[in-house]
Amino acid sequence: MEVVNALGRRKAAIARIYVSDGSGKITINKRDLKDYFPSELIQYVVKQPLNLLDVAEKYDIKVNLRGGGFTGQSQALRLAIARALVKINEEDKKALRKEGFLTRDSRVVERKKPGQPKARRRFQFSKR
Repeated sequence: MEVVNALGRRKAAIARIYVSDGSGKITINKRDLKDYFPSELIQYVVKQPLNLLDVAEKYDIKVNLRGGGFTGQSQALRLAIARALVKINEEDKKALRKEGFLTRDSRVVERKKPGQPKARRRFQFSKR
C-alpha cells in the first residue's frame, strides 16, 4: 500500500495525516501519541476509528497537528483517521458513518460583538 493522506478539522485545529503500512505507531509532530496526549481518554478518542475496524496494529500514522486545544486537536485527528481509512477501504464507510466519525463538527466559537463583553453576554444594566 502506498501512503494515504487525509485532513481533519475541528474548531481551530487542523490535522494532516499520512497513513502507511506498519505496526500501529502514531507519531504526532515528531512525538509519540502517549507523549503528545498524556490523557488516556484523549488517546481513546484518537484510536476510536481504528479500534472500530480492528486495524489499530496494521497502520503507521504520521500526523501534523496545529491550532486549537487538545480536545479539538484530538477530534480533528479522529476525523482525519476515519477519512483515511475510507480512502484505504471504501467498504468501511458505512460502519464509520454509523458511529459518526465521518461527520465534520462545524461548531466554532461565536465572535465577540461590539458593545458587549462577550458574544452574547451584555454589560450589567441598572435603571438608576
